[in-house]
Amino acid sequence: MWDLHKIYSDEAHPQVVNEGCRSAGIGCLDCKQPLIERIVEEIGGMRRRAQEFEDNPELVRGIVAEGADKAREVARQTLDEVRRTMHLRPD
Repeated sequence: MWDLHKIYSDEAHPQVVNEGCRSAGIGCLDCKQPLIERIVEEIGGMRRRAQEFEDNPELVRGIVAEGADKAREVARQTLDEVRRTMHLRPD
């Protein structure tokens, strides 16, 4: 937990947690709750962005189809180059 507090907590809180945990002055929930709230707050943007895709499966299908089209074109070009290099197709 200490390493997570160093990342997510404000400057004063890790020291309070460090001292409270070592002296049993605070309980585990007192230690973890502010950390949980901060992490949930930070990932809120990612959750909102993911919700857009969950709510719109057609958007996801479109993105996947577009990627497949691009990959197909790259694969076609690569195979053409391989065939030319191996003299399986005239230049």
